[in-house]
Amino acid sequence: MSPSDPRRALPSVDRLLSRPEAEDAAARWGREPVATAVRAVLDEIREAATSAAPAPDETALFARALKRLERESRPGLHRVLNGTGVVLHTNLGRAPLSDEAAEAIADLATGYSNLEYDVEAGRRGDRYDHCAALLRRVVGAEDAVVVNNNAAAVVLIVNEFARGRDVLVSRGELVEIGGSFRIPEMIERAGARLVEVGATNRTRIADYRAALSERTGLLLKVHPANFRIEGFTESAGVEELAALGREADVPVAWDLGSAAPAGVLPGRLAGPAPSGPEARAADVVSWSGDKLFGGPQAGIIHGRADALARLRRNPLLRAFRVDKLTLVALEATLRAWLDPELARERLPAVRRLTEPASAVRERASLARDMLAPGVRERIEVVPLAALVGAGSAPEQEIESAGWAVDGPASRIDALCRAGRPPLVGRVEDGRFVVDFRCLECGDAELAAARVAEALEAVARDGDA
Repeated sequence: MSPSDPRRALPSVDRLLSRPEAEDAAARWGREPVATAVRAVLDEIREAATSAAPAPDETALFARALKRLERESRPGLHRVLNGTGVVLHTNLGRAPLSDEAAEAIADLATGYSNLEYDVEAGRRGDRYDHCAALLRRVVGAEDAVVVNNNAAAVVLIVNEFARGRDVLVSRGELVEIGGSFRIPEMIERAGARLVEVGATNRTRIADYRAALSERTGLLLKVHPANFRIEGFTESAGVEELAALGREADVPVAWDLGSAAPAGVLPGRLAGPAPSGPEARAADVVSWSGDKLFGGPQAGIIHGRADALARLRRNPLLRAFRVDKLTLVALEATLRAWLDPELARERLPAVRRLTEPASAVRERASLARDMLAPGVRERIEVVPLAALVGAGSAPEQEIESAGWAVDGPASRIDALCRAGRPPLVGRVEDGRFVVDFRCLECGDAELAAARVAEALEAVARDGDA
């Protein structure tokens, strides 16, 4: 290194850490993270330095380190504005929780709780009892238990009733549930053997009867929520399967996938009800808590008391168990479902699935009217088609409304996603589109700010 090399003028790490602003930074992030950021900045400068470039002064160096710390301290998991029009967007976290659920989590998270302690009796309790009574009321079942998601629920059911034995499933119900996970593979990993019944488009009760053997451990019906077969179709109902199961002394399970109590969601969106007569006919029923139900990620299992007692004793329940925060959020969600009007009002996912398109359009129009004239003229309020998402009612569109933004769509999309919080929309017919169905109150204002910032940046780029 020559005497004139600017790297010789770089201050030491200790010198930078002795600056007054380093004390405030250490109080916020910790001394070691601050020191690591300072070292990283100094290393970057040493690698990029040339004899012609003067070394930055200490103030600029430390400001660069602080900027690095700010960037690195941002949570990897953070809030996103959903302008896609997909209400239960799996990539965006599916159902947002209600205010009541969020408050219950905040109240419980920072202290101890009676998770597995019976306060009245003064002895160990059962974590699964906290939601069981409410679930029995909501779905009318004899008993219930909660695991960490519906895939775990299916694996637990198959393992308990058919480990080392056969599971009969219609060929038309061998679904892939997402993330490349498929029912046949789940059955195999649960320790059972899949026996395919009937044909892809037609499976009758006689097909199940013909496939019964001494090895049969379970009759499993899977609701094909994420696809639909049209034309010449036929499938055996749950009540038919339940009758055959009683005759053959084989338990019957029904995997609903996505479900909500009857009478709240429109029929075309609701799917089979977990509290209907078909559900009561099965020995066990399973479904997701974070889809149409509008709660936290959970696998809900309910049914006959004797069947649930077996599941509670299965060692896999320990591996699939839910934590206190999921349970308290689910409890708040269940309380909303005790009254259909409360569910529509308090559960964001349910509210967004049932809100009239006229109200969504009015919100989009009001948000547009708040913008500066130069930005407003680049935005058109247009009718849109929203979707349920999460594999629920995949072909059912929901009338909606939002913005179509004039300008370079891909550039505007990227700029909106770069904001904090990011706005995720979609590019459609060469324009950037923002659906306002999932943008309520403050979110609509933030989304408008993201689009305005993007359009201003595009205008600056054009001027440059």
